[in-house]
Amino acid sequence: MTKDNHRQQFPALANKAYFNYGGQGPLPEPALDAIYEAYKRVQLGGPFSGEVGAWVVQEAMLTRRAIASELTVPPETIALTEDVTVGCNIALWGIDWKAGDHLLLSDCEHPGIVASVMELQRRFNIEVSICPLAATLNEGDAVAVIADSLRPNTRLLVISHILWNTGQVLPLAEIVKVCHQTKVKVLVDAAQSVGVLPLNLIESGVDFYAFTGHKWWCGPEGLGGLYVSAEALADLHPVFIGWRGIVTDANAKVLGWKPGSQRYEIATSAYPLYAGLRSAIALQHEWGAIEERYAEICRLSKYLWERLSELPDVECLRKSAPEAGLVSFRLSNGMPHNKLVNLLEKQGIMVRTILNPDCVRACVHYFTTEAEIDKLVGAIAIT
Repeated sequence: MTKDNHRQQFPALANKAYFNYGGQGPLPEPALDAIYEAYKRVQLGGPFSGEVGAWVVQEAMLTRRAIASELTVPPETIALTEDVTVGCNIALWGIDWKAGDHLLLSDCEHPGIVASVMELQRRFNIEVSICPLAATLNEGDAVAVIADSLRPNTRLLVISHILWNTGQVLPLAEIVKVCHQTKVKVLVDAAQSVGVLPLNLIESGVDFYAFTGHKWWCGPEGLGGLYVSAEALADLHPVFIGWRGIVTDANAKVLGWKPGSQRYEIATSAYPLYAGLRSAIALQHEWGAIEERYAEICRLSKYLWERLSELPDVECLRKSAPEAGLVSFRLSNGMPHNKLVNLLEKQGIMVRTILNPDCVRACVHYFTTEAEIDKLVGAIAIT
């Protein structure tokens, strides 16, 4: 499928230059249709009927399989959630914390995750420290920084696979290996990596991997997931609890948890979104394999980085070509970054500000075009 034909299936791309995939991807027409048809089927069958109940179970199974195939893991290791933050909270709060335990967090994590960790610290009197990964964007060794920050009482490391503010790709397998040497588990915020990087979570050894479907997969908002490794499952207790995660007998007596990661699912969800996410993932495969899509993302982000680097009043945070689709940059002409973002949006060009570090972030996907990038760079040049 050509890029032009592919792009025609995304209504949001028709009248704008879109660079906010790291915030939310545009939903393709086939996914919209799949969601509508699924909602219609629920109503025609009766929202609370045996027929629709069986359909929901089937839809959930198919969706876990589709996600598992993308992450190269067994379907039973996937819990369906609403988003990344829910997945991270399941892992954060499911650990049996003791006063004096240590949690290690990077200095590039999303405020939503930082706030959750702060509440853990308050409630359980755990120790929390920050390892300085931001400084390793252009030089230094992220693995060594993490290794030096581990303590004898460290129980969990919380990091992102791709840092949401700078776009740095962390060497996950190496980090997990270092942590597992001292029995430290690893929770990954995968908001910016799922749908971008070729992934094999089994080979990486990661314990918990929380992701969403609405960013780089371009699926519907409100549907994501959490991978829990088979080894980590036994020690991660369900915190949010509902009928989807439990087993009962014929008299509705609770017998225990569902097998695998399904125990972390709760109750009624917007089930028609499952078909939308599967459709969005399938559409990406029509364009090319994940390795091809990732290569195109890197090619286009390098092109954007090179074009921005030519501008006298722009400083890219990275000193070398990006390894993923996030390109962050600063203005040196004194213009506030939020003013630039607002001016660009009035021209139909969508980027966003980042507060820490203070910068502008533009995201390119595999179906971004050079013409869009030229439009963005040209608009910045004349501000």
